[in-house]
Amino acid sequence: MDTLFAALIGYLLGSIPFGYLLTRAAGLGDVRAQGSGNIGATNVLRTGNKKLAAATLLLDLAKGLAPVLIARALFDQPDAMPAAALGPVPAAALFAVLGHCFPVWLKFKGGKGVATNAGVCFGLAWPLGLTYAIVWLAVLGGLRISSLAGMAAVLCAAIAAAVLGYEALVPVLALIAALVLWLHRANIARLVKGEEPRVGSGK
Repeated sequence: MDTLFAALIGYLLGSIPFGYLLTRAAGLGDVRAQGSGNIGATNVLRTGNKKLAAATLLLDLAKGLAPVLIARALFDQPDAMPAAALGPVPAAALFAVLGHCFPVWLKFKGGKGVATNAGVCFGLAWPLGLTYAIVWLAVLGGLRISSLAGMAAVLCAAIAAAVLGYEALVPVLALIAALVLWLHRANIARLVKGEEPRVGSGK
């Protein structure tokens, strides 16, 4: 029951469609009608409103962080974090990302989970969150390809969990990474063809 409750918390918080709500409130219409068609910060940026995109990024990150911290506070044992992470904590993490990607409020059509998973990683263990952020920002800053930065970050977070001693977290992070890669399958096809747009290109 603890795991189910944590999963419900994760899904409900993760499913809040901040990109959709913020652009609507700002009078910019439905963000899903442009660009990639999803509700993430990168697509919000295509409205031309950088502050709104930044707000979406931070809120999407927060809705990944919050359910993990709530699950840890309610169900985790601080003196046995890796072992305890086999139950409610990873359930909250996984379902926060699932909620963002498949929000019931938008007929299960949401974002691709990159920012929300950043928050999840910081909640699970700050070294994983730091790894995620460094890789994400480094790839984005160097290549200016948002999709590639996100995919690199989710993969490196799962690898870092194994390398840094968070083996119990590897399964959930690997599952999230697989989901994020699957949601980016169209981006991967464009990357292979050299057709993936860069941030700031106006596409």
